[in-house]
Amino acid sequence: MPSDLPRPFAEAPREALAAAHGILTDIDDTLTGDGAIEPAALAALRALREARVPVIPITGRSMGWSAPFARDWPVAAIVAENGAMALLPDGSVEYVQDEATREANALRLRAAAARIVREVPGAVLARDSPGRVTDIAVDHSEFEHLPPAAIERVVALMREEGMHATVSSIHVNGWFGSHDKLSAARWMVRRLFGRALDDERERWVYVGDSTNDQLMFGFFPLGVGVANLRRFAAELHTWPTYLTEGERGDGFAEVARRLVDSRR
Repeated sequence: MPSDLPRPFAEAPREALAAAHGILTDIDDTLTGDGAIEPAALAALRALREARVPVIPITGRSMGWSAPFARDWPVAAIVAENGAMALLPDGSVEYVQDEATREANALRLRAAAARIVREVPGAVLARDSPGRVTDIAVDHSEFEHLPPAAIERVVALMREEGMHATVSSIHVNGWFGSHDKLSAARWMVRRLFGRALDDERERWVYVGDSTNDQLMFGFFPLGVGVANLRRFAAELHTWPTYLTEGERGDGFAEVARRLVDSRR
């Protein structure tokens, strides 16, 4: 573990938290445990809504998996499939790519998925795959287990196919296109609030738990890892500024409490 390990989130300046416009967050193993939102995280989302602090989850999960939570959770929107689409509380869906591009990519995605399953022993598509529209996901830790060498091979094959590939705490995701979690954050701040994220990045908190959150950790001064991020210490090249004491939903709740308290 690096000597410059993030500082405890308790050290985040109150004035910076009080000035924050809202929270951008990962979902799996940040809000959830074993695929379900943890009670502490759900209570935290409700407290943030009551305090008028918007929350925008950005996840690698499928559109189908995410849709009911975009409707039922107290969030401003959910961005699914690593930035490909936004699911709004009114049930509408907005896409980054047009329909013709999505249809063309669907054929390439199926071919890439078949190659990966064929060439990587033990590789299995994620159980939420039927709900996916713009990407593919290979399960490495949710219901199946892939060793590190196999995960690396899956990533390599995705990139050989011309895909963007990332590794979350549970899946290896691959897609065609330049979108990612950061482009999604920029899109949502513009779409929902009419502002430019790059002009106010110091005023958004990002919470995550895995290697695929490193782009966000590097961009946001108020980047926060929940404590289970330590599990990926050997693979991380970019750490967040802060680390919570609690893991998963408890860690997110820790962030929420301080943001709410900072407004009192």
